[in-house]
Amino acid sequence: MTVRNLACVVGARPNFMKMAPLLRALEAYPHVRTTLIHTGQHYDASLSDVFFEELGMRRPDVSLEVGSGKHGAQTARILERMEATLEQGPAGGGRFDRLVVVGDVNSTLAAALAAAKLLIPVAHVEAGLRSFDRTMPEETNRIVTDAISDMLLVSEPAGVENLRREGRPDDAMHLVGNVMIDTLRHLLPVARQKDILPRLGVEPSAFGFVTLHRPSNVDDPATLSRLLSVLNECAQKLPLIFPVHPRTRSKLENFRLTTPVGKSGGLRLVEPLGYLDCLALTSQAKVIVTDSGGLQEESTALGVPCLTLRENTERPVTVDEGTSTLIGNDADKLERCLAQVLDGRYPAGRCPDLWDGRAAERIAAILAK
Repeated sequence: MTVRNLACVVGARPNFMKMAPLLRALEAYPHVRTTLIHTGQHYDASLSDVFFEELGMRRPDVSLEVGSGKHGAQTARILERMEATLEQGPAGGGRFDRLVVVGDVNSTLAAALAAAKLLIPVAHVEAGLRSFDRTMPEETNRIVTDAISDMLLVSEPAGVENLRREGRPDDAMHLVGNVMIDTLRHLLPVARQKDILPRLGVEPSAFGFVTLHRPSNVDDPATLSRLLSVLNECAQKLPLIFPVHPRTRSKLENFRLTTPVGKSGGLRLVEPLGYLDCLALTSQAKVIVTDSGGLQEESTALGVPCLTLRENTERPVTVDEGTSTLIGNDADKLERCLAQVLDGRYPAGRCPDLWDGRAAERIAAILAK
């Protein structure tokens, strides 16, 4: 059988959880050779390197080391270096038959654009997701990446509907399920063996888990202060573990909010955690409060209530069927929903179809044809 050379791209923290199971699944096809390219969009060891270790991913074959920066500058650096990498081709010679990108970060867009200009077909994992909020940089990345991809690998039915509405043909779309859940199910037994709960002094189902990093929640001191006030109040009844993103920590320090948070007996600020420690906590939490897209999905798969601090979501199935409730940055609504969780009145959800831990197998079968 003819060898197929795939260029597989990662760049930021969420990409690694999506690419790891796909690389494993592709190993079942001897005629498929993968080149793993890391753009270096996330270069901090706590946000990048540790993920390769915990997910069991091989080290990248190519590292572009673009680093951080403004959207335009960062995207341009990735585009320039990715073009050179794709022109060079895979080790051993030849040409890449296809580029595979995941998610919606700047690396996703820039890599896809570089490939499209070199007439290399593009497969997009997590295609069709739409928040319909153009103020989110990720929304632009999703729309443009889908527009230049000929293979659209979709995680939920709403994605298919969105792509049809945008005029994409049915034969370009494949509803495959959620590859993020593959990683969750694969590593959950390992995560449950971690000692992070006793180290933090909490018991299963007797604490909450918090993440905040989006500008709509942390860039305005009044908004951030109101949200922290509600969390502080809740933490008097339910301990809350809050791994603080570097961007959020900077805002807390600039707004001089670190001391009020630190005085709360139950709101525990900790350094960013690796995936296994995070999964150990989220899978055993009573509630998750977050503005992360990935945690909306994971909480739904885990059956844990998720209070999503966003006005909209590109993952509507987590609200329609799953455990997520959109809160925005409405502190009063957050307080009401936390009370529902504490009182046992929060409605239960279900895990969507095809979120069965086998999405990567379905994708690999399509890519190998």
